[in-house]
Amino acid sequence: MAATQLFSLVFCTSAARARVVTQRTYSKVASALSERLQVFESLTEKHGKKVVALEKPLSIQLSDGRKVKGTAGVTTPLFVAQSVRAKGALLSKVNGEVWELGQPLEEDCELQFLGFDTAEGKLAAWRTGACVLAAVLEGTFGAEVYREGASELGFYCDHLLHNSALLLSDVEGKCKEAASLRLPLSRLELKTDEVRELFQLSKLRLQLLEEQMTGPSISVYRYGDSIGVCNSPLLPHTGLLKVFKMLQLSPVTLANQTEAPGLMRLLGVAFPGEKDREEWDKEQEVAKRRDHRRIGTDQELFFFNDVSPGSCFFLPKGAHIYNTLTDFIKSEYHKRGFTEVVTPTLYSTALWERSGHWEHYSENMFTVTSEGSQTYSLKPMNCPAHCLMFEHRVRSWRELPLRWADFGALHRNEHSGALGGLTRVRRFCQDDAHIFCTPEQLEAEIVACLDFVRTVYQVFGFSFHCLLSTRPTPCLGEPEQWDNAEQQLERSLQQFGECWELNPGDGAFYGPKIDIQIKDALGRQHQCATIQLDFQLPIRFDLQYVGQDGQRHRPVMIHRAVLGSLERMIAILAENFGGKWPLWLSPAQVMVVPVGGNSESYAGQVVRQFREAGFMADLNEDQGATLNKKIRSAQLAQYNYIFVVGDRERENGTVNVRSRGGKQLGSRPTQEVLTTLTRLRSSRSNLDEF
Repeated sequence: MAATQLFSLVFCTSAARARVVTQRTYSKVASALSERLQVFESLTEKHGKKVVALEKPLSIQLSDGRKVKGTAGVTTPLFVAQSVRAKGALLSKVNGEVWELGQPLEEDCELQFLGFDTAEGKLAAWRTGACVLAAVLEGTFGAEVYREGASELGFYCDHLLHNSALLLSDVEGKCKEAASLRLPLSRLELKTDEVRELFQLSKLRLQLLEEQMTGPSISVYRYGDSIGVCNSPLLPHTGLLKVFKMLQLSPVTLANQTEAPGLMRLLGVAFPGEKDREEWDKEQEVAKRRDHRRIGTDQELFFFNDVSPGSCFFLPKGAHIYNTLTDFIKSEYHKRGFTEVVTPTLYSTALWERSGHWEHYSENMFTVTSEGSQTYSLKPMNCPAHCLMFEHRVRSWRELPLRWADFGALHRNEHSGALGGLTRVRRFCQDDAHIFCTPEQLEAEIVACLDFVRTVYQVFGFSFHCLLSTRPTPCLGEPEQWDNAEQQLERSLQQFGECWELNPGDGAFYGPKIDIQIKDALGRQHQCATIQLDFQLPIRFDLQYVGQDGQRHRPVMIHRAVLGSLERMIAILAENFGGKWPLWLSPAQVMVVPVGGNSESYAGQVVRQFREAGFMADLNEDQGATLNKKIRSAQLAQYNYIFVVGDRERENGTVNVRSRGGKQLGSRPTQEVLTTLTRLRSSRSNLDEF
């Protein structure tokens, strides 16, 4: 009955209100949807229902200490949430693993409910919102939907709409109507050839799906009469979403524009209630004030230009931040036994075929053709080059561990619709490093990497927690190898002593990893640092070292980044500090303001003195501005300190110091201030006063 209601809502809306496309195009879309639905039902019948286990009693431990009884294969987290009156549950965790509310429990477990106030719950809500939006675009507005998804920014649908236009308010209303029908979202796991059969009438949909087909199967959902792809958890039904808001409609550029000229992306958000929407609105206001793109423009840090889409132009002040972060990491390298290497940017495809990246990642690589039709590509990562360097000559156990760091520029062919300021770019640099060690050295190396992460994040004032991401399906390598590696990572985390949790099935296909999530001043989570074990590259490159026993052995390879992408970290730091950079990182450290008389010459002398000491110091020479206006202008420009100098300061060799926050620190000898600020900069303190 509910599916019939959605069909009526989607396909029978009046043309005048919805501004639908011509009848011919509309019929073509409806016909394709109908055929896709028939194929889906055929595949559902073919696969049949999954048999979980015999119905047996199970015990469910809730996070508040209560215990609930259930039946394996029958009891769902949704049933438990309703029986214990858990408010706001959108998703659950079963023994630490994210679990849909409608998925039956299989064994005794610990059960935790996740609401919209969690990152996982919000993403599940927005992925479900994308399903609703796709159905509305296809049915009500006659659009052809090629891709739907969600991120921390909201949900989106990439679509084509012929001879018509969308009003965002109309879409919001139709999404709300469709969600109110409380239709369930059913899921079917299909093999890649079955997915191709399902979407055989949509060449572009299949082209975009190739990115998600990393394994032998992919998860397809059905919502009413709409079919789409979503590999991550969804809500049990759409009735949990009460409020929809469409944010923007923008063009999407693909590598092959001829496939879909006019492809558009509609971005939106959805909420369980008005209160959640109000909270989000407040967060957006704060985020807007702290948006790194606004800060980058206001402070003249960087800009972007269409001549090189997704590649940042760092102006002098932005380059100062960039280089200061790089120098910070390099200073830690010297303490921790890392040595820097420099590797090429352009490689023959033979390297990527050998490493396995060409098969799985070539669509995300920029390629060029040279004489003789030889194809080369810009490197999207450094690891294959480091493997080449390891195999360059015979290695001895005495050389291990080898810790190689590389700040080379990387290029990835991100879709234009995914680009966004510094957070998602095509050209970037990582504080990338690879460690080659013996199996016996592995635990100590992991602990050292974790200590490196803690040291750096403490400087920025970030709190963080670690996720141990274990064996995914499918994966490469022997089960015993995975078990041993995961146990070693777990022992390293226990030895490290900081909080961590299990993240089952989210490891890379080539090895388990530790992901580190930081929390910024706005309470947002960011995943920057990562420590990954790799079983496959040492095998593919046949890396060996001569052990103490004179025999050849396979080294263990560790991929490691602390800041991650420097571009993305600058965006995170800009928003975390709200553009009020701490002294050691600031591109605007000192502004010297002369006051009448013969103070201009002395002011210039102070600026030169601080610049020679490596500070970003400037002189305000605007003779038409009042003293208060000059000070206010320096504060708005986020200079850490303002030095007011007049005839008295010139005679006494002093400067009158004010902090960015307006606090007057008084008249002090210039050399004393220079010494104090040098010490404050060297300590990488985030304090403004001394």
